[in-house]
Amino acid sequence: MVQAYILIQTEVGKASTVAETISEIPGVTKAEDVTGPYDVIVRAQADTVDELGRMVVARVQQVDGITRTLTCPVVHL
Repeated sequence: MVQAYILIQTEVGKASTVAETISEIPGVTKAEDVTGPYDVIVRAQADTVDELGRMVVARVQQVDGITRTLTCPVVHL
């Protein structure tokens, strides 16, 4: 299982709507609007890195109001 944080920048005033919409995507375990350089932080999981990438590109990045994403896979050192 691959887990990742997805950091999201949104259009002004869209963070809450984006977080709510993304929280319904299969594989997303948590989506919260935050303050700072990013507007929404998402915790997601998938069986493989490829599956995670497909979820981000095909589902997350298609949500209306998103301007940029940064995917940070979790590593266990």
